[in-house]
Amino acid sequence: MTSHHPVLRASDADRDRVAAVLGEALATGRLTSVEHADRLDIAYRAVTTDDLAPLTGDLPDVVAPGRESATERQQVGAVFSKVVRGGRWLAGRHTTLSATFGALIVDLSEAVLPGREITLEVNSLCGKLIVRVPENAHVIDEVSGMFAKRHVSGGRGGEGSPVIRVVGRATFGKIIVSRERTDWNLPGTP
Repeated sequence: MTSHHPVLRASDADRDRVAAVLGEALATGRLTSVEHADRLDIAYRAVTTDDLAPLTGDLPDVVAPGRESATERQQVGAVFSKVVRGGRWLAGRHTTLSATFGALIVDLSEAVLPGREITLEVNSLCGKLIVRVPENAHVIDEVSGMFAKRHVSGGRGGEGSPVIRVVGRATFGKIIVSRERTDWNLPGTP
């Protein structure tokens, strides 16, 4: 006898549950960071619950109580140095970026974004912080500045585009959030 079940559309809550399981698997060493990023990317592009099922079929469905998954928070900083973060990497739902007397360059164009909306908390104190967002991103600018230069662009993305909420402050520093590398104006930047 064959069992036929209707194909159900996946909800954001379904995708978030799978992301939490994948995050726990990464944290406990069951998945490598590359496997995690690949599966997470598929999870957030999934249309049906059948698309989600194979992603966690070989993993326990447990997230440790009282612990955030690896997809919740990330922190990248540069203090008296230059730090470049790019390529395929996992950004957190809330990613804190800080440059203090240094330069931090973050490229999100190939990063795996763990949801439809992420928050970038950007802080520059006498430093330079440059963020490249994906081409289709919808950027919400909530950055303030004091004796600083700030340029946040990205405009409105289309339907299904990632939403990147940028919050934070530049003090005697520079913050640039853009789709274009040409806006970076930093010697030695790729």
